[in-house]
Amino acid sequence: MFKSKIVKLVVNDVRFPTSLEQHGSDAMHSDPDYSVAYVVVETDADLKGYGLTFTVGRGTEIVVCAVEALSSLVIGKTLEEIVTDFSAFYRLLTSDGQMRWIGPEKGVIHLATAAILNAIWDMWARAESKPLWKLLVDMDPRKLIRCIDFRYITDALTEQEALDILEKAKAGKEEREEQMLKEGYPAYTTSCAWLGYSDEQLSQLCSAALAEGWTRFKVKVGADLQDDIRRCSLIRKMIGPENTLMIDANQRWNVGEAVSWITTLAEFRPLWIEEPTSPDDILGHAAISKALVPLGIGVATGEQCHNRVMFKQFLQASALQFVQIDSCRVGSVNENLAILLMAAKFKVPVCPHAGGVGLCELVQHLILFDYISLSASLNNRMCEYVDHLHEHFRSPTVIKNAHYMPPTDPGFSCEMLDESVQKYGFPHGDVWRSILKQKGSQDNFSE
Repeated sequence: MFKSKIVKLVVNDVRFPTSLEQHGSDAMHSDPDYSVAYVVVETDADLKGYGLTFTVGRGTEIVVCAVEALSSLVIGKTLEEIVTDFSAFYRLLTSDGQMRWIGPEKGVIHLATAAILNAIWDMWARAESKPLWKLLVDMDPRKLIRCIDFRYITDALTEQEALDILEKAKAGKEEREEQMLKEGYPAYTTSCAWLGYSDEQLSQLCSAALAEGWTRFKVKVGADLQDDIRRCSLIRKMIGPENTLMIDANQRWNVGEAVSWITTLAEFRPLWIEEPTSPDDILGHAAISKALVPLGIGVATGEQCHNRVMFKQFLQASALQFVQIDSCRVGSVNENLAILLMAAKFKVPVCPHAGGVGLCELVQHLILFDYISLSASLNNRMCEYVDHLHEHFRSPTVIKNAHYMPPTDPGFSCEMLDESVQKYGFPHGDVWRSILKQKGSQDNFSE
């Protein structure tokens, strides 16, 4: 299987009209249509790899073009060639002499890189007949290190330091793996409190979540202070003082405005404020973090952090207290391994961004690896969960007692159902043809 040659790469624009019911709405993204650039890598054998990168509607077609532009770097390679020196293949994709110019290692071109690499990792795990998390947990530390491009981060994490972290964490690995298989990884829910939801809908969803055993809740904030006070008060009263509340502004504020706004909301005792300002403003996050220390509120960010270099600087500047990796924003597993190892060195807990389309399916593998092979602690660690669109995947996320249960199917859990790809393909799938026909235009749903 490892000698199978990659002969074809297919990419589809798949969109779900979540904006129609305000699912996913926040202070900066009022009408998201959860979408993916969905990649299938085919070989000259039966082996295939499935990958995706997440978007929120318009612009997905640009990511599709970028995937197609990078495909020539993949076709003709064997899986064996790639995984024998995975860091070299990663650098090949991110360092093309001309394509690099429209990154480098950020933006649309990096989203496309993530989609392709997610498919390659899925293929590798399938070839090994293991779920991805198990492939990573079982991998020899030296082999795992060879999957990471350490360029630009050795001032924060050297290869030897990464190896030492992995070796040190071997103690208790088997027990932690057994614990995860039995109990699962703790999750928090964002499904109750999207910004576009009414108070009645918010209350109904929160009550249902409490009945299902959820104890950690995130509330979207940032559009209107009085509205935030009302909604946070409602949620805090419903969940009680013993449960955990987080708030998320999705990049809405300036630095000073963020400190003032969060100070007002401090009475609701949030564990963290997520993305309080521009995701690129490392020093701004550092200033906010410092100002919130007396309030006991941490700063969480990372879902729109471009690459390992930015995470390095966030950590070096003490600009966050919770690292939020994303499976598709950075360069797939390869780059997330670097980020997880840096977080372990700086002793900052990892609480991934998920939700969207397929993000829960993907990131659960990374957080299981982080706990079993790196961190050995669940203190202040949890993974986001959003209860949307899992039914479109062949191996959907399994939640039990508000915990992610480790996947057992081989691969990276991101293979979509063929009928879903066809039905929600944009703009010619049945769902979109119907929506566009009803609207009579493409003002809100343009190609």
